[in-house]
Amino acid sequence: MSQIFTFTIYSETKNLPATWDEIAHSNIFLSSKYLRVLERSAPLNMTCFFIGIFEDDELVGCALSQFLNSDLLTSYGDRDKCLKSSIRTFAFKKFASHVLFVGNNMLTGQNAFVYKERSNKKAIFKVLHDSIIAIKAIIKSKGKTVHITTIKDFEKTEVIDLQSEFKSAYVFSTQPNMVFDIRDDWKSENDYIAALSKKYRDQYKRARKKAIGIEKRKLNLAEIIALEDNIYALYFHVAKNAPFNTFFLAKNHFSIFKEILQDDFLFYGYFLDEKLIGFNTLIKNGTAMDTYFLGYEEKLQREKMLYLNMLYDMISYSIKKGFKEIIFARTALEIKSSVGAKPVPMFGLITHKNNILQSKMPKFFGYFEPKTEWQERNPFQ
Repeated sequence: MSQIFTFTIYSETKNLPATWDEIAHSNIFLSSKYLRVLERSAPLNMTCFFIGIFEDDELVGCALSQFLNSDLLTSYGDRDKCLKSSIRTFAFKKFASHVLFVGNNMLTGQNAFVYKERSNKKAIFKVLHDSIIAIKAIIKSKGKTVHITTIKDFEKTEVIDLQSEFKSAYVFSTQPNMVFDIRDDWKSENDYIAALSKKYRDQYKRARKKAIGIEKRKLNLAEIIALEDNIYALYFHVAKNAPFNTFFLAKNHFSIFKEILQDDFLFYGYFLDEKLIGFNTLIKNGTAMDTYFLGYEEKLQREKMLYLNMLYDMISYSIKKGFKEIIFARTALEIKSSVGAKPVPMFGLITHKNNILQSKMPKFFGYFEPKTEWQERNPFQ
């Protein structure tokens, strides 16, 4: 007797099946506690859907989908003020402002779904496809039409498997995920420094010297709440100066994150003369350490090489605590490369509701996601 695969879409975590975390345990970003963070402090223009996939009556898969309504944004980012940027923004609003993600647009990596290994992969992907159609119908019932559907971020072999179900989708590649592998024989920051070539040991020493006078503190929930306005101002400065943004975090995002994930969420503040001048955040995900959002004062960032020092601090902590890798995500590729992160190509599938635009997707996508020119570094001996 063949198994019957079905799905259920949840909008509230209180309704998730009791066995949800048994399936999602391998990825904190699909766990019920992380989904509660999204439920309570997702960006204003984001609606989340949690998908349970069942084989007969047994939960065998968990997935996350996010609908982004960019009509609700007042800015897509202020860094590039030029004619091409203005045209791109106009075109985005007209043809791509309603995007349905299968995966997490706030992170880099395969955080779209997880399923039991013994399950029928082909059947899982078919049900996932059916759930996407159902979510689009829910969104349409609320007066919005999904322009673009995208499934992200996968390595090459994974996306080929998905393509067998999503046959009309265009396979795209974005900026790589910068991943830092921690060597088995590294037990401290000194082991990492010893592995660097002279040029990059000098870079390390120069950065550390510039940061003299800055105090780094791990902040607890009460401290994060007390500094919430300052924290958001530092985050927003970095976010709005990005070349392109499809969301901005809620002001309470970091405090909600700390409240729910507790020790799995780390918040570090950087202080100069008792004033908060920057921060970074980390998330423990099994043997991997995921870097998350950060913020800083631009002038002091340049003077104190603050961003580079944050990268070194993340590496030092992760080595000390025995993690296997650091997920540095995309953006700032060259500086991450200079501390030892390596690019891992990421792929996804994208479909536009307009068949003519879909046929032009290779050109259309390249316009919205221009190729980043950068030079890969190798800092090790």
